[in-house]
Amino acid sequence: MRKSNKQSEIEKLKAEVERLKKELKKRKKYGLVWEDKPEDVVEMCKEKLPILKEVKSKEIITDPKEKQTFYGAGKEKPVNLLIEGDNYHTLSVLNYTHQKKVDVIYIDPPYNTGNKDFIFNDRYVDKEDAYRHSKWLSFMEKRLRLARNLLKDTGVIFISIDDNEVAQLKLLMDEIFGEKNFIACLPTVMNLKGNQDQFGFAGTHEYTLVYCRNQQKAKIGEFLIDEEDLENWDQDEYGYFKKGANLKATGVNAPREKRPNLYFPIFITNEGEIYTTTDNKPRNKNDIKVLPITDNKEMSWRWSKEKIEKEKHNLLVEKNKSGIAIYKKQRPKLGGLPTKKPKTLFYKPEYSSGSGTELLKNMFGEKRFNNPKPLQLIKDLIFLATGKKGLVLDFMAGSGTTGHAVLELNKEDGGERKFILCSDNQDNNGGGFKIVTDVCYPRIEKVIHGYIGKKDKKRYAGLGGNLKYFKTDFVDAEPTDKNKIKLTKKATEMLCIKEGTFNLVQDRGSFKIFKNSKHYTGIIFDQSAIPEFKKAIKDVKGRFSVYIFSLGDETFEDEFQDIKQKVKLSPIPEVILRVYRRIFK
Repeated sequence: MRKSNKQSEIEKLKAEVERLKKELKKRKKYGLVWEDKPEDVVEMCKEKLPILKEVKSKEIITDPKEKQTFYGAGKEKPVNLLIEGDNYHTLSVLNYTHQKKVDVIYIDPPYNTGNKDFIFNDRYVDKEDAYRHSKWLSFMEKRLRLARNLLKDTGVIFISIDDNEVAQLKLLMDEIFGEKNFIACLPTVMNLKGNQDQFGFAGTHEYTLVYCRNQQKAKIGEFLIDEEDLENWDQDEYGYFKKGANLKATGVNAPREKRPNLYFPIFITNEGEIYTTTDNKPRNKNDIKVLPITDNKEMSWRWSKEKIEKEKHNLLVEKNKSGIAIYKKQRPKLGGLPTKKPKTLFYKPEYSSGSGTELLKNMFGEKRFNNPKPLQLIKDLIFLATGKKGLVLDFMAGSGTTGHAVLELNKEDGGERKFILCSDNQDNNGGGFKIVTDVCYPRIEKVIHGYIGKKDKKRYAGLGGNLKYFKTDFVDAEPTDKNKIKLTKKATEMLCIKEGTFNLVQDRGSFKIFKNSKHYTGIIFDQSAIPEFKKAIKDVKGRFSVYIFSLGDETFEDEFQDIKQKVKLSPIPEVILRVYRRIFK
């Protein structure tokens, strides 16, 4: 059968679109172009799928153990996670368990100086490596794409970096997060005296790149002001304030003819009360009349009569040489206390690079980690990007400063922030200490329980907190029935992490039930156990996330029709495999 003219035209158009796509790919674009280098841990995922396995012996629980029953649960404190394994694999797992759940990401990636700080395919990348920057960009690009999937729409990411890769990283972040979601590049002073070994200039700073997922929804907080600055603030019955902008408008739209409705008299009584009237006449002949006039030109007010009447308490009257002036009261934004916007030059004495080293030396009595980040720097970044609740991820956790910072902030302000730390367990630059087992984990353990300083002999009280420790493990990727069964059996920890349900309340072999104070998770390994599972949860109040083994994507909705309001059904391992197919395609 002959094709119609219309079909032929459609096929021609499709062919032309494909030709144009290929042509566009050939053209140079503004931004980064690099040779993508194969990475062993990435290629491995074509044959092996990552999962998580809990190391129960390393669990830390400091909250009082409440008597847990199947039919009720006390309110738990936040559970923090430490995951030992390559960060590409841990990020892949988190793409299933924590997609769009993270409030803040902080990372301190290898700076790629060529001095044994960056490992690619189990080898240090030195300065003479012709693919030095390409390898680093390949490494970062894959991880940052996975990391972006984890951020909430309101989420923010902070990345420490120095001159070696800051330009490349900025372009890479523009590509992954979008130029419009760039917030700041903060020069961060780490050595006020300067590094005298540098050529030409004594280096004092690194950088902190700040991006968000969606700038229209993201928020950056403000610092509380120092006590000495508090003297510049006054107080009234509504709280702190200081003199703000003049109530008279300025700029091109300030003249009366531009905003005629905002030209009217404001009256002030002898007692200092401010008011307006509908007929623009004073209530008493002795009341002072103030008009928005500047240099004999009629202008306008910033506020309407209605706003003035509603917010008299937010106006300040001052007498000066020119007469009477009315100002807005500047009020604090956070918690009723005065705050100040963070400056783009990031500096405090506590940000000194040496402070992180000294803190760890005092903890362990020896140098176990090269160049740990200053604790106060990370605390400040997290403070700016979270409220008292929030999930903080560091997938290049190193010595564990991010976890330490979260625990200290929670202790200081009663917050309930949580952290996830991810790191491999390599030797830290040949120092003989494994990053996770010799530095990160014992540091967090000391911070939670308390410790005596090895150098200053002071007693540091424990900050409290809960920690669960996991390691990456693998199952074969070939989609056979046998491998699907194996993945289902090994996915229990991943499902508990996703749901935040860590308390095992029933284990019948064919199914398990976990809970937290809010809801339950049921994992059914054998479809024939569905009736027994339904009987077990019959009298339990609360919502259930139920995962049922299926070789396909069947959810068994018909089997749960009578309690459909109580359960959310998902097939395993298909819900996990969908995510992995997208990542490892």
